[in-house]
Amino acid sequence: MPSTYLYGAHVHANGIRQHYLRYGGNDGARAQRPAIVLIPGITSPAVTWGFVAERLGIHFDTYVLDVRGRGLSESGPGLDYGLDAQAADVTAFAEALGLQRYALIGHSMGARIAVRAARSQPAGLVRVVAVDPPVSGPGRRAYPAKLPWYVDSIRQATQGMDAEAMRAFCPTWTDDQLRLRAQWLHTCYEPAIVQSFEDFGRDDIHADLPQIKIPLLLITAERGDVVNDGDVAEWQTLAPQTQSVRVPGAGHMIPWDNEDGFYAAFGDFLGHPLT
Repeated sequence: MPSTYLYGAHVHANGIRQHYLRYGGNDGARAQRPAIVLIPGITSPAVTWGFVAERLGIHFDTYVLDVRGRGLSESGPGLDYGLDAQAADVTAFAEALGLQRYALIGHSMGARIAVRAARSQPAGLVRVVAVDPPVSGPGRRAYPAKLPWYVDSIRQATQGMDAEAMRAFCPTWTDDQLRLRAQWLHTCYEPAIVQSFEDFGRDDIHADLPQIKIPLLLITAERGDVVNDGDVAEWQTLAPQTQSVRVPGAGHMIPWDNEDGFYAAFGDFLGHPLT
C-alpha cells in the first residue's frame, strides 16, 4: 500500500514553534470527514506514531504533533510544560491551520492533553479519543510507571545508544521500534518529561470530564493497571456519552502490542472504520 505521508512542517501557535507530520490530506472522501490531530505520550515524538498515522491517513486528513519539549517542537528552559499550556497548544494549533472540524486522538499523556483541551469546548472540535490515559491525581492511585525509567533512558539516548541498549527499557519491542526510539528519544527535554510525569499526580483530569459535551471514546489496555474497570465506570459517570473499549492482549503501548486490535477498537466512532 502506498504511503500516506505528505510532509513535516512547523507552525507558530500559542506563542511557540510547533512541529507536526501530515498524512493523507483533505482530498476526496477525506475532505468530508473531520481532520485528526494525534497527540503522542510523554516520551513519544511524532515520528514514533508514524505507523499509526499511515493507517489514519488512508481515511482522514491527519496531523501528528510533537508536544512541546519533544521532537522538533520548541523546547528548552523557560517554557511552561504544564497540562494547561500543552492543551492550549493543541487548540491554537488547530486554529492556526484552519481546521474547521477535527477530532483529537491522544495516547497516555496525550489523552490527558486532549481532555483538558476539550474542556474549553473549542470551535471545530467534534470528537475525542482518549487512549489509556493516566487517571492518577491528588488522592488517587499513582501512575504505575516510575520516573527513573524515563530519565535513565533519555540520558542514555542523549549520550548515544543503539537498539540493543534500548531493549533493556522496552524488551518486547521489535528491532525497528527500538531503533526509532533510540534515534529520537534524545529530543525529549528532561525537565519537560519530569514536569509532565509529576503532573500525573498533581493535576486531575476528572474535573474536566463533565465540561465535555462532545462524543468521547475511551480505549484502554487489557494488561497493566493504568485504567481499571472502576476507573472506566467513574469516567462514564462523569461523562455519560463516553464509549469504552478494551483492547485484548495489549499493555499501555496499545498499538505496539496489538495493532489490529487498536484499529478495531475505533469502530466507526470517527465516521469511518480503520480496519
